[in-house]
Amino acid sequence: MNLGARVALPALLFNVSAFSSQSDNTDNSNEVKYIEKITVEGSATANKIPVGTFGSPISNLEYDPRVDLQSRNMAEAQADVTIRGGIFENTGFRVGSATLFDPQTGHYFAEIPIAQEMLSDASVLTGVDNAHLGVNSSVGTVSRYWSRINTSGSVSIGAGNNNANLQRIHSGMTLALDDVKDWTLGFEGEFSRSESDGTIENGDHQFQRVSGRIQLVGPSSQTDLFLGVQEKFFGWPNMYTPFNVNETEDLRARLLIFNHKQHYAQDSTFEVSTYYRRHNDLYIFSRENPDIFQAFHETDVTSIALSGRHAKTASFALNYSAQFMADGIESTTLENNFTSRHYYKLSVLPEYQIDLKNNQQLTYRLGATFDDTNRDSSKTSLIGDITLNTINADDTSHTVYLSYAQASQVAGYTAIGGSNTGGLFRSNYELERETTKNIELGLALDQDTWRLDSAIFYRQDDDLTDWTYSLNSTSARSANPVDIKTFGLELLAIKRLDNTEIITSYTFLKKSEDYGTADIDASFYALNYPDHRVTLGVVWRPSDMVEVRIDNEWRKQEENTLRNGPDDALFTHLTLKIMPSQFKGLDIMLAADNLWDESFEEIPGTPGRGEQYTISATYHW
Repeated sequence: MNLGARVALPALLFNVSAFSSQSDNTDNSNEVKYIEKITVEGSATANKIPVGTFGSPISNLEYDPRVDLQSRNMAEAQADVTIRGGIFENTGFRVGSATLFDPQTGHYFAEIPIAQEMLSDASVLTGVDNAHLGVNSSVGTVSRYWSRINTSGSVSIGAGNNNANLQRIHSGMTLALDDVKDWTLGFEGEFSRSESDGTIENGDHQFQRVSGRIQLVGPSSQTDLFLGVQEKFFGWPNMYTPFNVNETEDLRARLLIFNHKQHYAQDSTFEVSTYYRRHNDLYIFSRENPDIFQAFHETDVTSIALSGRHAKTASFALNYSAQFMADGIESTTLENNFTSRHYYKLSVLPEYQIDLKNNQQLTYRLGATFDDTNRDSSKTSLIGDITLNTINADDTSHTVYLSYAQASQVAGYTAIGGSNTGGLFRSNYELERETTKNIELGLALDQDTWRLDSAIFYRQDDDLTDWTYSLNSTSARSANPVDIKTFGLELLAIKRLDNTEIITSYTFLKKSEDYGTADIDASFYALNYPDHRVTLGVVWRPSDMVEVRIDNEWRKQEENTLRNGPDDALFTHLTLKIMPSQFKGLDIMLAADNLWDESFEEIPGTPGRGEQYTISATYHW
């Protein structure tokens, strides 16, 4: 495996309670046999629960050193997840073996109505792993797996400033099947809702989600059937345009997934996922004058995916992945000549292992991927890496790897299927398939009480679809291709003390770009990145009754013509949890986000979020 995918942006964390998954997950790391001894799933942030609303698949990613999250309103309202200086449409979201997708725009990729207890913590795939397992996500993929259902539950209520309030109930139960040995049947469901007036004026929200699943677990398999519905309304000034208006979005996502994971033979596994997703979006340009401009879109996606690892011998295995997607869109603003598309992805990645002397293991993989649609040109891409892993007598280890990966993707319907002559969002009919080439060198040191992960990478993006702004244009933004070269450095250190865990990271990015035209004054996405970024997370348990969790992020952002205010910011998310011994199962939490009331514009031209404080009580059983 390309350890840069899980080392430089790691899920390789200490097996300590602060970073363990809330659920007893299945062996999700066995896709890559030879790192199982040093890999555990975990969270790269101190906090897991957001402030002011209920958790979603992107909660707290703004403090995760593996990604850069750029939010409108709050992360759970609408946020663009970027990895290694890419843009929001370069990032995929994978559940099981399937990449979830929205053909209109990557802004809605993360509209995933799944309760967090049902999923593992996130692994961030880059380089070879992203090229192998991701679909139409050329830079990175946020990957999660279905967890095991436990017989447990919780109920929560909370309130805060800005008239914030939230309510949530979650419950799961498992039953042993009497007639079949070692088989269990599980049921899990949740209902969540929240609302507030917003941390700034016209930044209100109303969210609710209902989700449930049935799970069948056998000695070597897990099968899940899931159904979820999520409805969200939220407002924000200058949400997508720089024209000083109060915009709103009304979203509804429905998701049906069937997933089966099977282990067989020795160190072999396969996973098949199929899903249907329908998403509705009603965008209103001005909430005071809704007739000026509003757009309605409905997208449908049907997909089936397969991935696995077949170990032929102790030294040879075949990794494989495939996915097919068919989508369609109904829209009041897009042109009628581009309303459906089929996507095909196939990846084959042979893996060879050689045991060397002195407890060293050399692993190299070399394979290829094939991407195609019924509307665009196809692309065959080369992927490969070589990894040297050394395990010392004291069970410490160090790993060095070198990888090269090519990947490609096609543009969404808003970029290629709307008007190319004007309007708020101007499309571009000339957009071609985007291609990415990434080379990186990484080093990981794993000791008893600390870990250091590092990587240096260079990425070349050709014909990347960006959204740009011209001071002479009446359009809010226009889709344009750009060639970008990105150099990056990533460092992450994790330290465990007796009653404290510390996570700290530093990232550096440098870009050079060529749009091929001079009529571009600003970039909303491709050139919206931090030159320097530092994160610091701490979990401190001074007693059995008290737990303190704090996440911090400092960034120095690349200058942007559209940004108002400073180019640097410091964000803090602080949580104090009290677990009174007199009331077993009761947690009382005081939480604050954006503690220093930063007004930094995460997306240039779009106001940043304000302070949010909440107090909540959760009873677990």
